[in-house]
Amino acid sequence: MKKNRSNKNISFPGAAIPAIIFILFATSCNPLKYVPEGETLLDDTKVIVSKDDIKKSDLMPYVRQKPNKKIFGAKFHLGLYNLSNLEKEKWPHSWLRDIGEEPVIYDPYATAKSRDQLKSYVASRGYFDSEVMETIETVNRKSKVYYNVDLKKPYTIRNLSYEIEDTTIRKLFYRDSVNCLIERGKPYNVNVLQEERNRFSRFIKEQGYYSFSDDHISFSVDSTQGNRQVNIVYVIRKFQKRDAANRIIEVPHSVYIVRDVYIYPDFVPKDALEGGDKYRESLDTVFFEGYYFISPGRKPDIKYKLIIQSLYIKPGSIYNVTRTEDTQTHLLSLKTYRLVNIFYTESGDRSVKPGERMILDCTIQLTMLSQQSFKVEVEGTNSAGFLGGALNLIYQHKNLFHGAEIFDLKLKGAYEALSQNDTLRSIQEYGVETSLRFPKFLLPFLDKEKFIKEHNPTTTLLAAYNWQNMPFYTRAMANATFGYTWSEGLFTSHIVNPVQLNWVDLITIDEQFKKRIDSSSYLAYSYRDVMIMGGNYSWIFSNQKIRKSNDYWFVRINAEAAGNLAGLASKLMRQDKTDGSYHLLGQPFAQYFRADIDIRYNVIINDVSSIVYRGFVGAGIPYGNSYAIPFEKQYFGGGANGIRAWQVRSLGPGSYEPEDKSFLNQTADIKIEANTEYRFRLFWILEGALFLDAGNIWSYNKDENREGAQFRFDKFFDDIAVGSGAGFRFDFGFVLMRTDMGIKLRDPSITEGSKWIMANRNYNVRDDLTFVIAIGYPF
Repeated sequence: MKKNRSNKNISFPGAAIPAIIFILFATSCNPLKYVPEGETLLDDTKVIVSKDDIKKSDLMPYVRQKPNKKIFGAKFHLGLYNLSNLEKEKWPHSWLRDIGEEPVIYDPYATAKSRDQLKSYVASRGYFDSEVMETIETVNRKSKVYYNVDLKKPYTIRNLSYEIEDTTIRKLFYRDSVNCLIERGKPYNVNVLQEERNRFSRFIKEQGYYSFSDDHISFSVDSTQGNRQVNIVYVIRKFQKRDAANRIIEVPHSVYIVRDVYIYPDFVPKDALEGGDKYRESLDTVFFEGYYFISPGRKPDIKYKLIIQSLYIKPGSIYNVTRTEDTQTHLLSLKTYRLVNIFYTESGDRSVKPGERMILDCTIQLTMLSQQSFKVEVEGTNSAGFLGGALNLIYQHKNLFHGAEIFDLKLKGAYEALSQNDTLRSIQEYGVETSLRFPKFLLPFLDKEKFIKEHNPTTTLLAAYNWQNMPFYTRAMANATFGYTWSEGLFTSHIVNPVQLNWVDLITIDEQFKKRIDSSSYLAYSYRDVMIMGGNYSWIFSNQKIRKSNDYWFVRINAEAAGNLAGLASKLMRQDKTDGSYHLLGQPFAQYFRADIDIRYNVIINDVSSIVYRGFVGAGIPYGNSYAIPFEKQYFGGGANGIRAWQVRSLGPGSYEPEDKSFLNQTADIKIEANTEYRFRLFWILEGALFLDAGNIWSYNKDENREGAQFRFDKFFDDIAVGSGAGFRFDFGFVLMRTDMGIKLRDPSITEGSKWIMANRNYNVRDDLTFVIAIGYPF
């Protein structure tokens, strides 16, 4: 079984106490401490809109002055600032001012400016005669500013006419007019005009008009028509240039043809800058399949054919801005280049008549990443109380066969200590993992240039071997995978592994542990030799934009099946069962279907806080040759990334309560979980979080020795565990560490009375409170 290294649970009760005391002390400071006499603190700012036609969130950016940031209604960052002494520059006073926020003093000028900007914005949305009034309330030297936006009936577009002098552009415009964003009868909106300006400018650039820009498009708006309507004139000007007499004249726009494409596959900016003419003279030019490759006279690091396969720009083609962007994106996706720079140079030939096709030369400069790397990773590990460390030796080659093939080799070793019943046990784990990724499909009928350029496919071969010495058993695991990955659009990707082989060999097992698991048919099937031969598919959607703080979704759907071909073959060959199972190559094989869905929604509240919602539903159904799905494919509850009020693998299944809790390792076939986490930045590298988790795991088949473990539609809701808590995150930039404190609210294993702990019994700190430390966000 491959361990999840992010689940690192330790007893860490004292670490949060100083931080909590510090936060409470900061928020209790006098907010007026550094507000000058005669001035007032800006306590709050609100925008009140008379209609829902314009959202408040659209208006807030136009408010020039905003109060100090709040967390749960308290000006925490202001409190940090006020903890300092302005007359002292040494630590901690300068540090408190850096991480805190100085008081925002109410400014009448900023209020008036905000009022004018709000009025200007609502006018740009068609509310020309709307009113914006400000109201200021001051109590105890704290001012609250209210902006009352009274929206009248908006102006609508009565007529849309066009002035397009360039006949060629006019024809293209009418051909594309169905996509025009400006519609008669719709409310007037400056944003729509700007979006239309950008849209049509890009459309024209995609037709080869390299020199066309937004500046050639303008709109004339007449609001004097009456009846709250406007007339809009859509103006597209000709191209301006200087004639032989240096006079500015207007000529029709020209289509540009890409004449030649010059590619620098090994471009080094530093050498080019320092070497100058000498550097350029040292380069050789090779003409290959219509492209000019310019590089030092040595064997190319990347095959020219692979580079051409990634290009959307072809000699003799019409200039297209989208093809240029796609070329850059596809070349960077090879993960071989650090920089991809594409630019065009116009031909110096001035004999071309106005309106005729012009000439462009394209230059592509490719700067490579370091092709080989080696790194050593040292980890502190902690899984369900197993303290220890891990050492990983990782080698990577980003261009193994000169075709952007990425080869990875990882050697890993781990040691963990576990204390149970005053006995110190240890866990050792050693393994090797290797993978090779090709930037294409290794299938002839899908190895087409069009498919490669549209979907950016990759093929991955992976092999791994892992040996584990656990407290109660020793086992070896081997894995081999052959699969494909490709993208669809900007936000969707697919992963298909048609061949996936796992071999689990249970080498030794403790006799007492064996007696315990033999008492349960489910556990007996879980801890045994098994071969998993099947395939899986994943569909992934994520519309998160790294550079933009917008709400975003993440959805992942997984499905896998195993053992069906082996089961069919065994039946056709009328193979006899051994110990109740068919065998293949001397090993029983697993037969099951497993699917799950993971949905996350991140809501950005403001620049310091957000809420993340997560839902997970998964089920594995054993059949045929299996009574239970393999242990490696089973679900578990609790832990740093699940219901944090329970230690990892200590929750469930269902309402089952194990009698022997010396070694908890509860797993099952079905899992339902929901999480909500409120995240907020505090100061320096510290972030805070409040969370609520709910869910459980269940077995698919009935297990007489685990009463209450089976999933049933009429009672599963009564088996839901609920936990809550708070935590801190430490963002060091290169890694984020967190500590969470979870407390049980509802325990499904309670058999008498209410399952809500507060309504049933007193809290037990040892059993009902869990502290975990982990790496990265939980989801």
